[in-house]
Amino acid sequence: MTGLAALLIFVGLFLAGGAISFWKQQLPKGVVVLLGAASALALLAGILRLDWWS
Repeated sequence: MTGLAALLIFVGLFLAGGAISFWKQQLPKGVVVLLGAASALALLAGILRLDWWS
């Protein structure tokens, strides 16, 4: 696991936690959707950089 992959996965989990927190506080849906999308992209990028399949 490279440092960048670990960083992207950490950022993705952090953003997912923020999205869940904002959803529980009933903040505007646009903010929650934006955080969720950013989280999904960061997690996907981190997982793709793991190179498990090479």
